[in-house]
Amino acid sequence: MSVRKEIGAVMRLADAMPGAKWKVVVLLLLAACSLVGQIPGALRVSPNGRHLQQADGNPFFYLADTGWELFHRLNREDAEHYLRDRAAKGFTVIQAVVLPIHGGLNDPNAYGEAPLRDNNPGTPNEAFFRHVDFILDKARALGLTVGFLPAWGRHWKQRGSAPALLNPSNAREYGQFLGQRYRDRPLIWILGGDANPATPEESATINELAAGLMKGDGGVHLRTFHPRGTGFSSDFVNAAPWLSFHMVQTSHAARDHDNGLYIEHDRQLKPARPTLDGEPRYEALNVGFYWKDHSRLVRFDDADVRQAAWWAILAGACGHTYGNNNVWQMWAPGQASQLWADIPWREALHHPGAFQMGLFRRLLESRQWHLLEPAQDWIADGPRHGGAKVRAAVASDRSFALVYSPHGAQFTIDTRRIGGRRFRASWFDPRYGSVNVLHETDARGFQTYAPPTQGRGQDWVLVLEEVKP
Repeated sequence: MSVRKEIGAVMRLADAMPGAKWKVVVLLLLAACSLVGQIPGALRVSPNGRHLQQADGNPFFYLADTGWELFHRLNREDAEHYLRDRAAKGFTVIQAVVLPIHGGLNDPNAYGEAPLRDNNPGTPNEAFFRHVDFILDKARALGLTVGFLPAWGRHWKQRGSAPALLNPSNAREYGQFLGQRYRDRPLIWILGGDANPATPEESATINELAAGLMKGDGGVHLRTFHPRGTGFSSDFVNAAPWLSFHMVQTSHAARDHDNGLYIEHDRQLKPARPTLDGEPRYEALNVGFYWKDHSRLVRFDDADVRQAAWWAILAGACGHTYGNNNVWQMWAPGQASQLWADIPWREALHHPGAFQMGLFRRLLESRQWHLLEPAQDWIADGPRHGGAKVRAAVASDRSFALVYSPHGAQFTIDTRRIGGRRFRASWFDPRYGSVNVLHETDARGFQTYAPPTQGRGQDWVLVLEEVKP
């Protein structure tokens, strides 16, 4: 129902009530509801269930950075520096957690404040949440949406006989507090936190937390679930009425791990929901968490980051998430290092993979990326497995297509899938963002394309697009 029809229906109801004051009250309530629905970042799922969109119907490209420890590690000056950098590089979402990943609940933030008083979810620390308020307001001013995790998984997972911090008896109250406090901020609720429910009680905790969030914010914000890696949210909460879109975690076990397979899996589920990789391989993290023999130590680099992003989006994801091992924990000299972080976060902000995520978004948003549909059957010849695997997607209106070759291997496609009388072929360099036009032609059939360079890290995107007369 449109807002105008809703107003008319409610006003007819008000006409039946005695006194004009009811009309004034109703109009004020409708105005308030309208404003809530139009807050920046009040996202929704598209009608076809394949991508996210803004309140005006324009598609929203979810491009996240994992700033998990943002609320805990950074003071206000550092937090603003981080957010400005990520906004400038083209990120649209920052994923951060309130109840922390590492350390105890009494570990304070940069101002000596813990999130809860007496480790009680029913008594949040106002001073701590004023700092969260500041960060969310800065994010909003920069056009960023926050992927807001109420708690990391360790705070609702049962360990031993003692009850978990969050449990079915208190999760709803905590969720309602967060929902009410942040109902007018641009955010997405992300439940889970690298953990999966294994018992009925843990599932009940997640459902109660979601119910509290929705009661607090009136259901205005989207909700998803960040599973344990490697894994699918759909394995645990697909039937949950509160779930807005799926999230997978493909994790950090190996190079050339095809995260596109996860996206393909979720796209087959009913009902149709958007899906994305909420935690792929992190730039600068030891591959497979390996560390014992430093002569064999290999870290994920920008080529790994690009490969994961392009594989996911061409498999049908509604966006993607980037991560850097030094940035997610905001590591600085003198602090405890998790997973062998050893580069100060301010320096790691400028690693090439983060910059290239902005190029990734720029190419997609220069076209109607939300129309893309996976088209692996379009590849007549070329690598189909391993790190060189070629992936393709074609717009539903046949106006353009993208083909990604991670190692610059040649491939053959049927160009008859592109609409119009003529089409243009170009190479996009995902490392630097340059575009090189190959040709325009009306010739159709099986065409073999050989990217300009070959080898690991020499990835290319073929762009085919209809030429309008």
